[in-house]
Amino acid sequence: MSLPVYRPDPEGTHPPLGSPGYRSTALRHPKQPLVLLPQMLTEVTGPLLGPGRLGEHDNDLTRQHAGEPQGQRIVVHGRLLDGDGRPVRNSLVEVWQANAGGRYRHTGDRWPSPLDPNFDGVGRTLTDDDGHYEFTTIKPGAYPWKNHDNAWRPAHIHFSVFGTSFTQRLVTQMYFPEDPLFAQDPIFNSIPDEKARQRMVSRFDLERTQPEWALAYEFDIVLRGRDASVFEDEEDDE
Repeated sequence: MSLPVYRPDPEGTHPPLGSPGYRSTALRHPKQPLVLLPQMLTEVTGPLLGPGRLGEHDNDLTRQHAGEPQGQRIVVHGRLLDGDGRPVRNSLVEVWQANAGGRYRHTGDRWPSPLDPNFDGVGRTLTDDDGHYEFTTIKPGAYPWKNHDNAWRPAHIHFSVFGTSFTQRLVTQMYFPEDPLFAQDPIFNSIPDEKARQRMVSRFDLERTQPEWALAYEFDIVLRGRDASVFEDEEDDE
């Protein structure tokens, strides 16, 4: 088996590890230069992330309970691509998000927006032979997060993608077009390159909208190269 060789993404694609506007990065970003550790066979082989890890409704977050969740149904779909535009097949894609009221099902989320008993906010699926994935879910709400005065996070969905092993995990966020909270969000604006920043914003897709059922948004994830998606520190869970 040949070991992977990664080409660097253009400068400005990813946020700096320390972003003054995003206050908690001051407490957790590395203070010493990073050391690149080569991936050997142990890191790039297994455990396999195959179909046996998927449940019947893992990619439909609206059907995981007996009742229906509150909020606007949406279909989120796209392709997982490598730096040359080729599909990444059979790759595990996971999502997590707040509910329609902007609250996570998490013990640390205590702001007074109600939990939805019919919505957990987590899902997973595998890409097909063309690199496609699809989720049916609820459009998440904005929520306060106390980073600065009157701070609210724009509506977003977290994405985690895997290669062939856990060491190849990458995490990003998908936003929705024309969100009025973009201008004051330091996480979104920590991306230096404006074009890279806009690659985190999904595209409304009228053709994939399901009449009388769900709106649709398209969000492609590109792993490397000039059009690479923006990936974050795995500790960023806001």
